[in-house]
This record gives sequence, structure tokens and C-alpha cells, in this order.
Amino acid sequence: QVQLVESGGGLVQAGASLRLSCAAPGRTFSPIAVGWFRQAPGKERESVASITWGGAGITYYADSVQGRFTISRDNAKNTWYLQMNRMTPEDTAVYYCASRPVAYRGYTSWGQGTQVTVST
Repeated sequence: QVQLVESGGGLVQAGASLRLSCAAPGRTFSPIAVGWFRQAPGKERESVASITWGGAGITYYADSVQGRFTISRDNAKNTWYLQMNRMTPEDTAVYYCASRPVAYRGYTSWGQGTQVTVST
């Protein structure tokens, strides 16, 4: 597993923007993909967005965030981001970053989680 360090959560008003960051410091990092997940109180964890690490970076977004959230990466810094725009109270959750190694079907390394709260 790889240590992942998240930052950027907080409290914002509806309609505002927030950017989350996730870094994999201090070692060679070559996953097949990285992503963001979230878990709201009383709900299951859900995938929010993902991006392949190599090449052009193929992205995936959950329907609920399509057009509002953007995932991006900086391979040189072993860091990826989630830009969240036009946020709504339904975006309130603990957000987790994760990485998926080559030859694995799932995500095996997870960040510590960061709280995002959107007020009305």
C-alpha cells in the first residue's frame, strides 16, 4: 500500500467551490488510476471521479457531479486534485482519495479522509 495524504476540505456555502488535493509522497508512484470517493452519513461510500495515471488521462465522473467537478493530476508531483464547483448540500460527505495499482481490480491505498460540508 501507498501512503496518501489529503488536504483541502472545509465548510462552504452552496454554490461555492473547493479543491481537494491528494499526494503520494516520497516514493515511485505508478498506479493505473487514481480517484476520489465520498461517504455521507448513513450512506454507502460512492465513487465520485477517477482518472488514469498514464497517457492522456481518461476520466470518469459520477452522474451526480458531472459538469460540476473536475479531476486532474500532476504526475511530476505524484498529486491529483478534485475541483468542486457549484457545490450543493448533497455534496456534504467525507471525501477519500485512492489509488489503484496495475493488475489490481480495485483501489488498495486510501487517504485519511477530509470532511466537506456545504451549507445552505
